[in-house]
Amino acid sequence: MSSNNPNKETILLIEGAGCASCVGKIEGALSEVSGVKTASMNFAQRTVLVTGNANEDELLGAIGSVGYQASLVKQNDTELLDEKEKSEAAYYKRLMKEMTIALALGIPLMLYGLFIGEMTVTTNPERISWLVVGLLTLGIMYFSGRHFYIGAWKSFLNHSANMDTLIALGTGTAWIYSMVVVFAPDAVPLMARHVYFEATAMIIGLIDLGLALEIKARGRTSEAIKRLIGLQPKNARVLRDGEELDIPIEDVVLEDLLRIRPGEKIPVDGVVVEGNTSVDESMLTGEPMPVKKISGDEVVAGSINKSGSVIFKATRVGKDTALAQIIEMVKRAQNSKPSIGRLADVISGYFVPVVMIIAILSALAWLNFGPAPALAFAIVSATTVLIIACPCALGLATPMSVMVGVGKAAEAGVLIRNGEALQTASKISAMILDKTGTITEGSPKVTEIQVTGDYKEEEILSLAASLESGSEHPLALAIVESAQERGLVLSKVANFEAIAGHGVEGSIDSNSILFGNEKLMDERSVSIEHYIASAQRVASEAKTPMYLAINGELAAIISVSDPIKNDSVEAIKRLQANGIRVVMLTGDNRATAQAVSEKVGISEFFAEVLPEDKSNKVEELQAQGEIVGMTGDGINDAPALAQANVGFAIGTGTDVAIESADITLMRGSLHGLADAIAISKATLRNIKQNLFGAFIYNVAGVPFAAGVLYPFFGLLLSPVIAGAAMAFSSLTVVSNANRLRLFKASDH
Repeated sequence: MSSNNPNKETILLIEGAGCASCVGKIEGALSEVSGVKTASMNFAQRTVLVTGNANEDELLGAIGSVGYQASLVKQNDTELLDEKEKSEAAYYKRLMKEMTIALALGIPLMLYGLFIGEMTVTTNPERISWLVVGLLTLGIMYFSGRHFYIGAWKSFLNHSANMDTLIALGTGTAWIYSMVVVFAPDAVPLMARHVYFEATAMIIGLIDLGLALEIKARGRTSEAIKRLIGLQPKNARVLRDGEELDIPIEDVVLEDLLRIRPGEKIPVDGVVVEGNTSVDESMLTGEPMPVKKISGDEVVAGSINKSGSVIFKATRVGKDTALAQIIEMVKRAQNSKPSIGRLADVISGYFVPVVMIIAILSALAWLNFGPAPALAFAIVSATTVLIIACPCALGLATPMSVMVGVGKAAEAGVLIRNGEALQTASKISAMILDKTGTITEGSPKVTEIQVTGDYKEEEILSLAASLESGSEHPLALAIVESAQERGLVLSKVANFEAIAGHGVEGSIDSNSILFGNEKLMDERSVSIEHYIASAQRVASEAKTPMYLAINGELAAIISVSDPIKNDSVEAIKRLQANGIRVVMLTGDNRATAQAVSEKVGISEFFAEVLPEDKSNKVEELQAQGEIVGMTGDGINDAPALAQANVGFAIGTGTDVAIESADITLMRGSLHGLADAIAISKATLRNIKQNLFGAFIYNVAGVPFAAGVLYPFFGLLLSPVIAGAAMAFSSLTVVSNANRLRLFKASDH
């Protein structure tokens, strides 16, 4: 089944991917499928996010062709998430069982070799004893390690190599060499008649343990998604035909009336039609204070009704609810990959073949230049190199941090669209803040009407409100609301025209009406020179003066004030304290812009900016070498949000702005902006720590495994130590990523 949507997103769940080197193979195979635009694998989740209109069967076939299995993940499929959890729990139990059996043989053998006797074959009784041990080890290779050998065989058939290849080669070589010593000791020099059955059993056991602990720790990174999914109740109480019925949430339809009692979770999005209450929306917005809701107010799925009992009408159900979209956005972001993660994938793709070559060269060096028993030393060094170099930690380094970081952000009411935005947000050096609705409340009020002629205030306000009744601009809404509060009757408007960035014009009762800023008056030759000082006084008080002209003559100045949000000053200080250059942008006049910028502590601002020029201001800062963030909430902010290196949409704003943004702040506070940047920096720092640890481990471990210390100190790393180190390197990366869960953005 295919789609004509070139941006369709498909998530595939992968089985059989063992290490980071698998990522490049899977992404490469999918990229060759017709219609695929991008394919990005999250190794930690074992999922691939594919964009494009490719045929789903072809995608599954492509993954099968490189030796893996895949299944489709449906949107918001809670059952699949539960199934995946159960599957991983079962896999964890199986690995622990396999580990226990492997170490039950490996540990006694290792202790025997350390404290009791040497693991050598010199007599027939010793041959018989070690043959029994060898057969027991073969049983462990089958029972506890067969997944490694099956994976290695599949990779071989697909002309590739991965982690399974290294483990299978390392443990297999150790076992085969030991069996040769048991069956034909005379074929091996006396000093080299050493068996390594304990190495095979211990390596398999330790790597199984590492994988089990990794699964356990990895499960914690999905807690944010689990919590979000858990916000939605399974049932809803609907009013139908005069009855109250409890029905499954999937059966709720648009326009249904639902009753919510105190303490209950709201099941779908809707509008209150009866009653009043307060609602806890903190799990969605990060805002701790409950929000009052009365008739006409919106409620969202997943929030908790605190006090009153209300009836509301369903406006969005199923996958259209805000909660469902948030879950989908978080899942998509957790599956995406920042550019720093692609570096690890590229290196991992070459790593395994290079390690195999190093293992062969190491063995040859010991055979040709090493002391007796050269063969035994060659086997040990090659095995140790193969085991220690498995690039598991590399594959986990980036996706683990991204998953935790994106989830942590969602808990703080910050929705990050993709991994690239997460990475870029940490580098922002300049932040442009739109004034109205971002720094200010976005709900202005008429504060003063200064009449110039024989008109009355009510008459002026009625004309202005009639003209602005078709506009969605916040200042226009303030004037219409003020007229409605006074009970004024609005008139019909003819020849209405909105003049972008200037104002509006139209005809009312044969009178030509102009309403807008100083530029509009100048453009239409309306004399305002005697009233400019008065308008400047109003503007210096952070109010916006607007001129109303009737038939070419100034009739009044209407002043509108948009209060600054309570926490804007403190949030802006947080941004500046982090070295970010904060710039305010507004279409308002310069005097009002200056008054607002002084109140909130911003030294730079762009005033009287037309909507179409907002993106140009972003480009100006980018031309100065700044990494620019843009924050806005209106339709006219969309081009600027798209132009910025990172666009931040205030979630209380319009859907268009949210769709244009890289990061959405679910609450109206600018603290969400500082939180987003703090989480981004913490996540990127965590990724770098993980990558550094994984790279250093692999790069530094290989020379030691090859025996570089032997000529100087007589030290040769044991394959058992290599197996333990490899297993726990992955656990270290996962544990470090989980440290992010303790991060508090508000402290930074």
